[in-house]
Amino acid sequence: MEREFYLSDDKFLKPCYRISPFTTKDLAENSCLNFDDSILKFLNNKFSSKNFIFTNTGREALSTALRFYSLKKDDVVTIFTTSGNYYVSSCVTNEIEKYCSWSRNIEKKTKILLIIHEFGFPYENLRDLKKYNFPIIEDCAHSFGSQNKENTVGKVGDFVIYSLPKFFSINFGGILFSKKNKLYNFVDSNKENYIIKVLSKNIKNYDQIIEKRVMNYNYLESQMQKKFNYEIRFKLEKNYVPGVFLVRIDDINLNKLKTFFQNNGVEASVFYNEKTFFMPVHQALKESDLDYFIYLIYEFKRREVF
Repeated sequence: MEREFYLSDDKFLKPCYRISPFTTKDLAENSCLNFDDSILKFLNNKFSSKNFIFTNTGREALSTALRFYSLKKDDVVTIFTTSGNYYVSSCVTNEIEKYCSWSRNIEKKTKILLIIHEFGFPYENLRDLKKYNFPIIEDCAHSFGSQNKENTVGKVGDFVIYSLPKFFSINFGGILFSKKNKLYNFVDSNKENYIIKVLSKNIKNYDQIIEKRVMNYNYLESQMQKKFNYEIRFKLEKNYVPGVFLVRIDDINLNKLKTFFQNNGVEASVFYNEKTFFMPVHQALKESDLDYFIYLIYEFKRREVF
C-alpha cells in the first residue's frame, strides 16, 4: 500500500529514528528490569577464553586495547576495512591519535593491524592477515551478530571490540575481549549489572533480531530498486547481519540528503569517497518506518527538481 506522510517544520514534532535500536521507551522499560545474567552464558560461549569486560563505550574498548601496546607517537596502526574505502569514522581515528598515527597501508612503523568489519559486513579471509605477524584488533562495533565465510570474525583478533547500542536496545556500553592479556573491570558494578540485565533481556530474542534486520535490509533493497533503480552497496551474504542499510545514489547531492534526513528525524549519513548513503535498518523498525525513509528520498528529489 502507498502510505501517507507529512513533514513538520516544528522541531519539537519530528520523529526520532537512530542507527541504534534504542528508543525512549527502552529507557523506561530497562529501568525496572529484574536481574538476569543469561547474557554471560551467551558471551562465555561466544568468547572461548571467557576473558572479556564491559566498557562504557566501544571507543573506550578500543582505547583500552591500544594501551596494552605502549605505543609511541610515530608508531602506526594500519587499518583494513571490509570495503577498502579510505574513509574511516573519526570515532576510530580520534582514539588512535591519542596514542600514535594511523595508515591504510602497512608502514615501516606499523605495530598493530585494526580490522574494521564495516556496518555488519565482515572482513573475509582474516586468517591471511596473520602473515604480517602483527597484533590484530578486530572492530566489531556494528557486527555483533555477523560472521564471515571462514567463521573467523571475533576469533583472529588479539582484542575484539563491540559497541552495544549498535545492536541492542541500550544507550551506552561496549565489550572488550582479549585472547591473552588480563582485563580488569573499570565500569562500576551498578552500571555493569544494568548492562547485564538489559543485554540478557535482548539476547532472548537474538535469532529474531537477526531475522528482522535481514528482512528490513531486503525490503529496503527491493524498494530502492523498484522506486529509484538504486543498487545496494554491500550484498547480504549468509550470516551477515546488517548494522545499517547502504545504497548507491548518484543522481542527487548526498550531503544535502543527509541534512534533509536529519532535519526530518532520521539519523543517516554518507559513506564518504563513494556515492553511497546509509540509514537505519535495525530490528525495532517496521515496514511503515522503512517506507518513511523511502518517502524522504522521494520528497527530497521532488523538492530539488521544483
